[in-house]
Amino acid sequence: MATRITIDPITRLEGHGKIEIFLDEQGNVDNCYFQVPELRGFEVFCVGRPVEEMPRLTSRICGVCPEAHLMAAAKACDAVYNVEVPPAGKKLRELMYMAFYVTDHTTHFYALGGPDFVVGPDAPAAERNILGVIAKVGLEIGGQVIATRKRNHHVIEMIGGRTVHPVAAIPGGMSHPITEEQRQEIVEIARQNVEFGQFTIQLFHDVVLGNSDYVDLITSAGYTQRTYYMGLVDENNHVNFYDGKVRVVDPDGVEHCKYAPHEYRDYVAEHVEPWSYLKFPYLKKVGWKGFVDGKDSGVYCATPLSRLNAADGMATPLAQAEYERMYETLGGKPVHHTLATHWARVIELLYAAEHMLELAQDPKIASDEVRALPTDTPHEGVGIVEAPRGTLTHHYVTDENGILQRVNLIVGTTNNYAPIYISIRRAATALIHNGKVDEGILNKIEMAFRAYDPCLSCATHTLPGQMPLELIVRDRTGRVVQHSSQFVPPELLEKVD
Repeated sequence: MATRITIDPITRLEGHGKIEIFLDEQGNVDNCYFQVPELRGFEVFCVGRPVEEMPRLTSRICGVCPEAHLMAAAKACDAVYNVEVPPAGKKLRELMYMAFYVTDHTTHFYALGGPDFVVGPDAPAAERNILGVIAKVGLEIGGQVIATRKRNHHVIEMIGGRTVHPVAAIPGGMSHPITEEQRQEIVEIARQNVEFGQFTIQLFHDVVLGNSDYVDLITSAGYTQRTYYMGLVDENNHVNFYDGKVRVVDPDGVEHCKYAPHEYRDYVAEHVEPWSYLKFPYLKKVGWKGFVDGKDSGVYCATPLSRLNAADGMATPLAQAEYERMYETLGGKPVHHTLATHWARVIELLYAAEHMLELAQDPKIASDEVRALPTDTPHEGVGIVEAPRGTLTHHYVTDENGILQRVNLIVGTTNNYAPIYISIRRAATALIHNGKVDEGILNKIEMAFRAYDPCLSCATHTLPGQMPLELIVRDRTGRVVQHSSQFVPPELLEKVD
């Protein structure tokens, strides 16, 4: 019987997930599963509600990236009502979104992904956290991280109405403008963000790229895979988080497609497996070929690294310089090293800070004209933004009264489910030999997962047609008195005897 290794729960993520690794008789990896054992039915219980409630409702899926769902939902509502948002309203949305990106990428780099590099992948588990990072880099840097999050959440509250779960983005624009005094305050905050972004880039160079062992780990075969890459781009094919078209390039960097939000169903389809609540999106014109990478597989990534791979550059100068430096260092475009996603993430942090400053310095953003009232009969609309974890698609169909009839959400982490599966299996295969497994190896396998910054409660919406369930009932002594299951592969069943 194969040896089974379980990592449950996976740490430093939002939501719940577990990794199941099966070793053959020689102690090498025979198979690997990444299971998401939770269900959030947002697509189902949104049906029957007024479409204008969607920005407030979907932003409450979780507290990690409510701004992303707020923006995608608001844009979908704009499309449902065929209403054009005034320039100041659009810029206000984007300004708040840049503040959100700064806070989110800061959180992942310093608190979630950073401990693996700053403290070390083999460090004791009790030290691989934000406190361990502060102990390593100093209290002053820890204070900067906290201050950055605080001032940008202040901006989010100022524009969005709430610090968490903001509500100000509504069909047709924003519910209220900002004052000239608020604009000037945001300009100063954005300047501080640019300085913090530059500081974080330098810290990445000093701590990560300055360590040859880390560079070898990043570029090793166990953390390398060739997939298609997806990201939102502007008219110049530069990275854009809020607006534009979705561009996909193949593993050689050649454009595969570029589509407008309402065209997404022509290019993206979703595969299901009976052992997980997440769906597996893939490129429809390539097809689902299973959990494999390469040009013949429809599997694609949608991450910070994917966005940079799919784009021709960054729209701000400091981020563009670091973008060029990354590709020059790692051998050109596209980069296929999963752990290089952390480098891409801090480049995006700097871009968000720079673009936030550009938006805030425009006096017209303080205009009172921030909303156009919808007048058309509602019907159907699609809104797409780049969430920090990947391309986020909201698709709504309503009746003539604006009551939702169908809802489809493809969220950032859902895009990446198949690549995460492949990454975990590849890392496990590269790291586990002859049955030798320790805590450091298991953490390095988690690192393949953690680079994607997954948000699993955000990603689980509908049942795959069959509900995988395992029920184990024990008495007070721990003895199994009942064991039943349905739609669960035999190798994933709990050993209960």
